[in-house]
Amino acid sequence: MKAENLYPQAICAHALKCSLRFMSNYRLRPVDIEFMKALQDKVNVVPLIAKADCLTPLEIKKLKERLREEIDKYGIKIYQFPDCDSDEDEEFKQQDRELKESTPFAVIGSNTVVEARGQRVRGRLYPWGIVEVENPSHCDFVKLRTMLIRTHMHDLKDITSDCHYENYRALCIQTMTSKMNADKRVESPIPILPLSTPDVETEKLIKMKDDEVSGCLRLNNALQEVLHNQDADVNR
Repeated sequence: MKAENLYPQAICAHALKCSLRFMSNYRLRPVDIEFMKALQDKVNVVPLIAKADCLTPLEIKKLKERLREEIDKYGIKIYQFPDCDSDEDEEFKQQDRELKESTPFAVIGSNTVVEARGQRVRGRLYPWGIVEVENPSHCDFVKLRTMLIRTHMHDLKDITSDCHYENYRALCIQTMTSKMNADKRVESPIPILPLSTPDVETEKLIKMKDDEVSGCLRLNNALQEVLHNQDADVNR
């Protein structure tokens, strides 16, 4: 928060743009739900199906449908592909539709290079054949790479800076302001004002008024006594 005043662009440039969540190849687990809900307002969440080479194409299709239904059921906010502009060419629109239909992306990982059709490719070698990481008919790795670093990289950056970061910044400012106000209330309670002490002239004036009231009372009592005596003489 302090550094952003000096280098706002640098802060956003180093912010995390995307979080890839690898899920099991049968259903959403409670930890998946909690993890994605914890991150959904902080970063773009992109769900992935791990170890796609353990499933048949039909199993992958059914699993994607089930995972999309569960994501909607539990109210999980994942990265949403923006709508294409009307002036985009048909090739880009078709590519965008394929990317949307491929989520969650089913991917395969490999740290080895194998020989396939006379070429060296990254993949896995099994007794029954070779699984290629960058073969679109084997997994969605190429689609995922295309989405992350080619077609939707700027959208990921814009959502991170304009939505997630600004929401986080507003929350921090609100929290800091509330804490400062609370500290001020604790440090500065309502002061107890001391009773004012009357000065000498005021005391003299008060004493004079008291003497006047006392004299009036004595005079009134004397008159009452005289009247009472006169009534007694008349009665005799």
